Amino acid sequence: MQNKKGCVEGVISAETAGTLSGLFLARCQHSATNIAYRSFDEKKQQWVDTSWAEMAQRVVLWQSALEQEKLQPGQRVAIMMSNCLEWVLFEQAALGLGLVVIPLYVDDRADNVAYILEDGDVQVLLLGNEAQLTELVGVTAKIQRVLLLSGSTSDAGHADTNCILIEHWLNNAVDGHKAKNLSAPESLATIVYTSGTTGRPKGVMLSHHNILWNAQRSLEMVSCYPSDVFLSFLPLSHTFERSAGYYMPMMAGSTVAYARSIPLLADDLLNIQPTVLISVPRIFERVALKIRGKVNESGALAKTLFELTLKVGWRRFLVSQGRASWHPTLLLWPLLQKKVAGKVMARLGGQLRFAVCGGAPLSEPVAKLFIAFGLPLVQGYGMTESSPVISVNRIEDNEPASVGIALADVELKIGDQDELLVRSPGIMMGYWNNPEATAKAIDAEGWLHTGDKAKITGKHLYITGRIKDIIVLANGEKVPPADMEAAISADPIFEQVMVLGEGKPYLVALLVPNKEVLQGYLNSQGIVAEDINDTQVHEALLHLISQALYQFPGYAQLHKVAVLAQPWTVDSGHLTPTLKLKRNQVLKDHQSIINGLYHGH
Repeated sequence: MQNKKGCVEGVISAETAGTLSGLFLARCQHSATNIAYRSFDEKKQQWVDTSWAEMAQRVVLWQSALEQEKLQPGQRVAIMMSNCLEWVLFEQAALGLGLVVIPLYVDDRADNVAYILEDGDVQVLLLGNEAQLTELVGVTAKIQRVLLLSGSTSDAGHADTNCILIEHWLNNAVDGHKAKNLSAPESLATIVYTSGTTGRPKGVMLSHHNILWNAQRSLEMVSCYPSDVFLSFLPLSHTFERSAGYYMPMMAGSTVAYARSIPLLADDLLNIQPTVLISVPRIFERVALKIRGKVNESGALAKTLFELTLKVGWRRFLVSQGRASWHPTLLLWPLLQKKVAGKVMARLGGQLRFAVCGGAPLSEPVAKLFIAFGLPLVQGYGMTESSPVISVNRIEDNEPASVGIALADVELKIGDQDELLVRSPGIMMGYWNNPEATAKAIDAEGWLHTGDKAKITGKHLYITGRIKDIIVLANGEKVPPADMEAAISADPIFEQVMVLGEGKPYLVALLVPNKEVLQGYLNSQGIVAEDINDTQVHEALLHLISQALYQFPGYAQLHKVAVLAQPWTVDSGHLTPTLKLKRNQVLKDHQSIINGLYHGH
């Protein structure tokens, strides 16, 4: 049941909560016996539930121990840990004391982490394991207190007295301590360092009200209930997961289960049977590629059934949206659902009410596949600087090619170069220690300049590219590389793609293939080559790419490619922790290869 503002009854409003720590305390009071979190106990080898009442008791303990560090409201603490109960316990303890939380990516490079810790003047750092401690030796010595969740402080080669295991640190808690909530709605809650594709990361400052407002408005677009179970696997250091997979379910009273790892995600989906899934495109793309790969290996009948399911399922979706009329082929759906679509949904746990995809563009073919198979998959759009959600599709008004409808209180307008400008109560307080960058991002009228090219059709927002990523060829033609890369990557042969050609006479691409899939394709074509950069291999790949780009204009075609043996990773410095491609770094490190593609021009 929804109230007059569109929120489901039982949702704790931003006004009632006041602050993020106030939200936690209110939820613990209202839903004491309900299950708050579900996590896997490695020692017991089983899933264990934790109630809101238990969470409240444990936060009191953590807050009492943290209070012994004698920090003042406004000082910074940091978390570098995989998603788990302790992530929430530490953050809620800190927020209640008026401290500012800085989340760190667990797989970020040590030099990047060192920069953030220094720039944020972090006083207390919570780490997950010894490996992290060893990686950051020398950096952590400058911090007042380093907390280690598991392992040994001495074995990590870290003899500093500022490092202590959590189990020992909690012994500092004082009996009789009561939960505190010293923050104010407009006070700084967190500094989130955006993993920029160029230069050093910038610290986005978000207030308690920024985040609470955003969570409430998001719940008005996609309703959640106390009966819902979220499966959390995106890093909590990412604002999308932190808001949609942590604060939103807390606001709604839903249960959050923590996935063990990405490699075990398929098993966790079956074990947890979530009703809500928050994800980035890459997860859906990988599942879609596996599905299509198995279909391609199957016989003609299986392929025919698959394509028919897509066709009928998509028609069924359009009818449900009021965009198409009933058709006799819909009578086939019960059979197709049983034979094809239902089996795919069962692999996702079989209980999903809906899934939300954000963080990067989701290709239409992938979205259509899941939607046609019966998963209400809605795409959204946002930025860390906007707390983060700006728009999202409603389940009942879902336009997969768009990134949805703006949240209530969000103003949108199209500026110069078709840039999307946003104004809302979720716009950041600014960049930490960086007034110049703040002035560039937010103009005098309060509009956030997103850097994304966009168009608005009716109520729906469409992102058409990045202003800075547009390639201008030597002949003046403009090409959005992201669109081309998405089209090429739809083929399971291509794991990673980067299209190039700024100021050049034609376009080229660097390719990272799936070696097994590539070899299978070459075998099917009778191509025998010892080198992945053999001329025959290049010709075969260019043929596939030309088919993928058939809808693009003539100047937006690839003339040459280079096939790389090693993928781009966070460790190699070519991807941000959120897996965005650092185009400038790739250009720099592969310059000789790129020069070869333009030899003679």
